[in-house]
This record gives sequence, C-alpha cells and structure tokens, in this order.
Amino acid sequence: MYADSAYDEDDDRATYSSGLTLATSITRYRYENGRRYHAFRDGEYYQPNDAQHSNYEVIVHHLWLLTLTDKLFLAPLENPKRILDVGTGTGLWAVDIADFFPDAEVIGTDLSPIQVPGAPSNVRFEIDDCCSEWTYPEDNFDFVHLRGLTGSVGDWSALYKQAFIHETRHLQPGGYLEHLEFAVYPTSSNPDNPGAAMYKRFGDLICEAGDKMGKEFLIAESIGDRMREAGFVDIVEKRFKWPIGPWSSDPHLKDIGRWNQRNWEEGLEGWIMALYTRLLNWPAADVRSFVEDTKRVVRDRNQHFWHEVHVVYCRKPA
Repeated sequence: MYADSAYDEDDDRATYSSGLTLATSITRYRYENGRRYHAFRDGEYYQPNDAQHSNYEVIVHHLWLLTLTDKLFLAPLENPKRILDVGTGTGLWAVDIADFFPDAEVIGTDLSPIQVPGAPSNVRFEIDDCCSEWTYPEDNFDFVHLRGLTGSVGDWSALYKQAFIHETRHLQPGGYLEHLEFAVYPTSSNPDNPGAAMYKRFGDLICEAGDKMGKEFLIAESIGDRMREAGFVDIVEKRFKWPIGPWSSDPHLKDIGRWNQRNWEEGLEGWIMALYTRLLNWPAADVRSFVEDTKRVVRDRNQHFWHEVHVVYCRKPA
C-alpha cells in the first residue's frame, strides 16, 4: 500500500418491538465516567450504549459498506428466509438486510435495546447474550451474521461449536455463517515508524484488560481455523485493509482511511474507558489523556498504519 504524496435480568432472551416499554431491569443502565452502559448482564460487555456510541455505530457501518463495496455480505446466499444478526448493536445491518431480502425474517440480538426506530416489519430485535445457550425453536436460519464482536466473547471456539451443534436447529444444512472483524494491532510497513509504540501500547493494554475480563480480543486472525474446528466447510476468507487516515494513494483506500480515522476519533474512548478504569485501575482522567495522545498519532499523515480486516464465511455441511 503506497502513501499519497499529497425484561427479567435472569431471562436469557427478551423480544420487543420499537415503541414497547421494556422491563426496568433492562433499562436500569450503569452510568460512569460520562458514559452509559448496558444493564442486562451488567459488565459482560465493555462498550457504551449511549447516544454518542449510537452515532459512532453509523460511522462503523459505513466503513464496513465501503470495505465490501456496498455489499452487506459476501456469502453466496440465495433467497434466505430466516437471518440472525448476532450482536446487532443499533441494528443498522439488520435493517439493511431486511430491506435487501424483504421476504426474509430477520432477528437481531444484543445486550442493549438501542436499535433504530422504524425498522421494517420483517425485523425483530431481542435482548440476548450470544454466549448463553441458544434456545430458539426448531425453525432454521439460512444465514447467521457476526460483525465487530471483538472482545465480546470469552471462548470463540465454544461459540462456533455451540452454533454448529445447535444449528442442527438454527442453521439449515447448506446455510451460511459469516464473521467480520478487524485486527486489534495496527500494521505498518515501517516497524520504526514513530507511532508504532503508541499503537502497540494500545493493543497490549486492551488485550491485558480483555484477559482480566475473560474476553478474547485476538480473534480476527483465527476465525477460519475455529470455524473449521467447529465442523463448518467451504471456508472462504477475504482480507482487506483499513488505513488509519487518508494517506493512501489509492482513491478507495484513501476514502476508507478517512472513515477509519473517524472510527478511531469517535470510537476510541468508548473502546477503552470501561476496560482501563474497571480492569486496569486507571483514573478516567488518565484514560482521556491517553485518548488525546493516541488521536494525535491517528491524525498524523506521516504515520502510515492500517488494520488487517478479515471477512470469513463458511457453510454447514448439507
């Protein structure tokens, strides 16, 4: 890549529709250090669920669309009837896929009821923890979609194995699973790049916090292997690059880099505030100082770093 020289807390699943009143236990959010966090399964996830984070999710969704050249998926789907979006967040992908396949039933699951209002009638959202036992009735999914769940799961191999075992009910034989993540540690063609120390420190700290939390952050590079271990076949892995900043001479990568810079600028505090304060015992003021120091590196056009991005899909044997 060349630079440009220029309801009940004990319930596993709760279904709701936009506009319905939710149980107080679901919306009794945790507020700390100026951010709001989920109440259901409190502490199991590290990113906020406030309006600031919802706005950030718009940036990330657009970044993924740029990466896949406006495609919502890469798996060779043919008229799926039931689709599951695991960790749907604000539900932007679920809404888009429901519009794309208007005859499909789409379910989006998340720990927080923060989904966009006015979703199509073929979408429903559920409060659910994907790390719990999947308890759907015996009606099959044609497509299961996971995106941006780094640090959300303690045992990815177990999740894939559970998916495979339970997808005798949940994923039709021949149905597809697709998982998209970007690597935690940014890459540079110049290891002596002055920004390398800052990005390494970011990665080391977030992985240290993840270890203490019991969540795995280094998943992107091993998605395909773990799918294979779970029994899936026809595994296809596509790799992309997300430059950090608009320094690439390639127009498409320059655009991705511009949006990835926003990804860092708008997302960084939410990525690390809970992890660093709860698990590494940092004062919130020190976290904010670290955020500002990192942003200066992110905005430096002379710092040529990028993320390796992994998009992997696989099929359950027929």
